[in-house]
Amino acid sequence: MSEVNRPPRQGGWTRFATARPRLSLLVALVITALAVFAGSGVGDRLGSGGFEDPAAGSTYATEALEREFPASQPNLLLLVDAGRAGVDDPAVAAEARRLAERLAAEPGIVGVGSYWQTRSPALRADDGREALIAARIQGDEKTAAETLERIAPAYRGAHGPVRVSVGGPVAVLHEMQTVIQEDLLRAELIALPVTLVLLVMVFGSAVAALLPLGIGIVAILGTNAVLRGLTEFTDVSVFALNLTTALGLGLAIDYALFVVRRFREELAGGAGTGGALATTLRTAGRTVLFSALTVAVSLAAMLVFPQYFLRSFAYAGIAVVLLAAAAALILLPAALLLLGHRVNALDLRRGLARVRVPGRRGAAVKGTPAPAGPGSAEGAGWGRAAALVMRRAPVFAVATTAGLVLLGLPFLGVKFGTADDRQLPSGAESHVVQQHIRDGFPGNPSGGLDVLAQGRATPAQYAAYRDRMAGLPGVARVDGPVVSGAYAYFAVVPEGEAVDEDTQRLVGELRAQKAPFDTEVTGAAAVLVDSKDAIADRLPWAVGIIVVATLLLVFLLTGSVLIPLQAVVLNALSLTAMFGAVVWVFQDGHLSGFLGFTATGSIETTLPVLMFCVAFGLSMDYGVFLLSRIKEEYDHSGDHDHAVRFGLRRTGGLITAAAVILAVVMVAIGTSRVTNTKMLGLGVALAVLMDAMVVRSLLVPAVMKLTGRATWWAPAPLRAFHARFGISEGGIPAPARQPAGDAPPAPARETEREPAERAPVGR
Repeated sequence: MSEVNRPPRQGGWTRFATARPRLSLLVALVITALAVFAGSGVGDRLGSGGFEDPAAGSTYATEALEREFPASQPNLLLLVDAGRAGVDDPAVAAEARRLAERLAAEPGIVGVGSYWQTRSPALRADDGREALIAARIQGDEKTAAETLERIAPAYRGAHGPVRVSVGGPVAVLHEMQTVIQEDLLRAELIALPVTLVLLVMVFGSAVAALLPLGIGIVAILGTNAVLRGLTEFTDVSVFALNLTTALGLGLAIDYALFVVRRFREELAGGAGTGGALATTLRTAGRTVLFSALTVAVSLAAMLVFPQYFLRSFAYAGIAVVLLAAAAALILLPAALLLLGHRVNALDLRRGLARVRVPGRRGAAVKGTPAPAGPGSAEGAGWGRAAALVMRRAPVFAVATTAGLVLLGLPFLGVKFGTADDRQLPSGAESHVVQQHIRDGFPGNPSGGLDVLAQGRATPAQYAAYRDRMAGLPGVARVDGPVVSGAYAYFAVVPEGEAVDEDTQRLVGELRAQKAPFDTEVTGAAAVLVDSKDAIADRLPWAVGIIVVATLLLVFLLTGSVLIPLQAVVLNALSLTAMFGAVVWVFQDGHLSGFLGFTATGSIETTLPVLMFCVAFGLSMDYGVFLLSRIKEEYDHSGDHDHAVRFGLRRTGGLITAAAVILAVVMVAIGTSRVTNTKMLGLGVALAVLMDAMVVRSLLVPAVMKLTGRATWWAPAPLRAFHARFGISEGGIPAPARQPAGDAPPAPARETEREPAERAPVGR
């Protein structure tokens, strides 16, 4: 049997991953084909909401009003434009009444009302040229969307003397879902070819470049199938598809990049295919596993929140991370075993990358990385940069930290709001309708508060309660009550905007009013208040889960008490630029014209939580790769400064390349026409680049130089625990060297020796 086809005998995982390489790839191909079938049409089954707390009082009140007073909660608005004739023209009025009667006869439509029926001033524009027909589409998000698709074409457009546009919450959510799916397809068409070009630039070999891309596609298709299955049991947000694409490509490429790079490095060092693969799985493979667990934990923290918008990202994120890691640790080794030295085939940098492989006289392997030994130029720039940073460690540590904190200062002025039609492009029909209502209709009809009263009462009691509410500061007027059996509701019109701070305070004051019956408040401001409270209540749990899991996983990787603490703090610092930019750009509106979005003066409440969990996990991804290589070298040399320089030299370029590729994917997602998706993509791209190019390149070596050999300290019980259970890229860790009280470290080496100069641990 040839060496390529003989499974290596080293390591249980190596035997498992490579025992039947052709069978493994065939099974993967079949499973992927099934995933394509199972995940088809997943976008049509996803929801566009999920920003509210299902257990909140405002949610209960909304559901009760929908059930008892459907006309009080219209989610479909027909904007009737009468032009110069005006809405009171007899021909216009006749046509509008005909449209309203026709709408009321549609299956699934209840609570139809219009200006021409009620003569309500709130349904008539100030200039008299436009008026509204309001109705409620029954059913959940999916049912309402299906009804809208069925009836909207019959009402949209010209009808005799009037022109009708379709708007309302149902139309906004449906249009948002459609735009997101279109934008996602465009993002994939942008990201895939650009990513392939970047991978070819990194590897030189087209074969090596295609492997990470294939792993990413497998992860994305598999996650789509998982999400499709989850829709049978729970609500899933359509926004999660964007994270699936971004992480599926980004993380799969990261993991495959490190595995393929280490495999080629071992081949270049003279190892055979089986030995190179065994060393790769024992080193880079274990790091990939730790990285995946760290990212998955960060994303899993969103499961503690009640909003299904956030929970959906946890579902998608955990699935895509685990699938990407599984593909990188099972399918990729099988492919590498079959390819062997052919992984370097189809060299697209022929003039630059012909190198000789040690031990193969006269042989040149295209695209194979040069073995890094004394005098090798590979990574020399990163080594020199690390040495410079460590010579001026206090300056770099203080300056970098101060710069990151300064970039994050705008976040101190953050204002939280709700997602509305302004998430959509300015030309979207439902956005246009809502903007006309905001600009031209009196009393801010979309920003009112509804007070639900439950329990029978006398007319005098209702009147007294209404008068007390009308006397509150910030209340323009109170309409009602409308009574139905044991339920009644009052419509409170605030003086301020729909969700501004004054209206949010008014929610608390309304809830504090005494009444002889049970009351609850709903409306946009009430939903926002309850959502903020739900996030504030559970945020400490989410942060605690992330921090504790990160501390534990990094300790198992390094055996140090200080490094996990450094990792958490430095990762948090890497996110400051992202949060500062979110407020400066998306809240305050800077660059809104260039980026093509409508600034609302606030940030949707759940977005910072989502961006923190995603960006923190991705930052730890790169941190694990760097720390594992530093730890491996420290175990071999005992020289702290050399290990830091070595780790940055060997991973700096690779981490930067991986970060640039992931940033390209996130920027492609950020080209979306939906503001929240644009914010997520561009914000996380910025965080990833800042982490790789500033924190990992400057702050980490500076801080590790300042902490010196104390970086590796751990008390005796934890040293014993790590010796038994810890795992590092170099295999089973050597007993940790302590900074004091132990034998002095081995003398620092003058040259940056690479793994090719020595047999890897366990070989």
